[in-house]
Amino acid sequence: MTFSAARASRFLCTVFAAGVAAGAAQAEVTVLGWPGGPEETALRAVAEAYNARPEVSGDNKVELLFFNRDGFWDKLQADLAAGSDAFDVNLLATYSIGRYAPFMEPVELSGEAQDLYGEAVLSTMQFDGRQYGVPTDLSLHFLYYRKDLIDALMADETAKARYAEISEEHLGRKLEPKDPNDWSWDDYAATALYFTQAVNPDSPTRYGTVLQMKNLLFNIMVWQSTARSEGGDWRDADGRITVNSDAFRKGLELYKMLYDAGATPRDSLSYEFAEANAAFASGQVAAMVQWNAAAADLTSAEKSPAVGEVTATVAPPAGSESRATHIHGLGLGLNKSAGNKDGAKAFLEWLSTRQAAIAYAKAGGAPALSPQAVSEIAEERPDLVQLGEYAGAFGYVMNGGASANALAVYELQAKEFTGYWSGQQDLDTALANVERGMAELLK
Repeated sequence: MTFSAARASRFLCTVFAAGVAAGAAQAEVTVLGWPGGPEETALRAVAEAYNARPEVSGDNKVELLFFNRDGFWDKLQADLAAGSDAFDVNLLATYSIGRYAPFMEPVELSGEAQDLYGEAVLSTMQFDGRQYGVPTDLSLHFLYYRKDLIDALMADETAKARYAEISEEHLGRKLEPKDPNDWSWDDYAATALYFTQAVNPDSPTRYGTVLQMKNLLFNIMVWQSTARSEGGDWRDADGRITVNSDAFRKGLELYKMLYDAGATPRDSLSYEFAEANAAFASGQVAAMVQWNAAAADLTSAEKSPAVGEVTATVAPPAGSESRATHIHGLGLGLNKSAGNKDGAKAFLEWLSTRQAAIAYAKAGGAPALSPQAVSEIAEERPDLVQLGEYAGAFGYVMNGGASANALAVYELQAKEFTGYWSGQQDLDTALANVERGMAELLK
């Protein structure tokens, strides 16, 4: 069944109309997705699988719509706020879900969802304690490190002695090299300093690490696990802003110390995802914390010939409280103004089943699945084993990280913290500015 003429006319008046090919056939359950990359490929695969199910009537088959990523979230908000029924199901992201919740309905997931994903992953699609979407793709952080360098260090008594001297000089205590899976942030810092030629002229690499310090909100997502692992959060259970804390101070000072010591390239203040990857792939960096999306390139001998065969990944280092990795997800939720809510609800419930999640993963998506579920595709998608394991054991969303102004909070922190790292303001000023701004944004 196609859209009615009236519904099609209303669709053409929406913001997203320009992104839809003229004359494209529309099914009754219309899903608005994100074009390009593995997300589109995987969504097309599960839509095809769903439509082939004998119990899905012609009136409830899924049709996909895609609009370009540039300005996607602002345009989506405009359509949702206008009450558009041009799409029944739409893309969501953890860090913007609070903006859309007023215009969407909570969803009911399948009975398999809790065991399939686990609470940490499901929380990426929650707002005010309610489930607003099915988690389809997850982003988190890995610690990438050079196995060859770490193995050589741990086998060399002279190198270990130098490592201890460097750690005592810069961190105040002698440390011994460890397996990266056992690293604390102090171990990470000591290793970064040891493999920095400005600190240790005998280092085989120029830099011990590469930090993403550009004034960019996504860089704060990478950094903030240093604070979270020390027990830090944006606010407490009563809503009080808690960033002016020892946990945040320690994490911020860690970056500042490594930058000032030359353990990361001097132009790291302009670095984000691509620049960090390029630095690591050059063979001149020993370890870094980076998004899981980099794994396919950095562990590939073909794509990264200098390091691909000797790069390994583990969860980020531990603080005094825990190991921790920021997580955020993409997912699909229900438009409050959907023209076919029953059909949309049925699709979303099926999408949260094991069958759908496995199909999505096999088609190239990145769902974070429980160990039991991911075992079915572990050989085919080994990266998803770590993804699900780390999300379940170490994943977190800051208190307020899914609010309507979450992106504005990240932007505020990026501006102020970069100002501290670059020496433009002191730490007390940076934290005071963030605390004051967050109190306004999250009130």
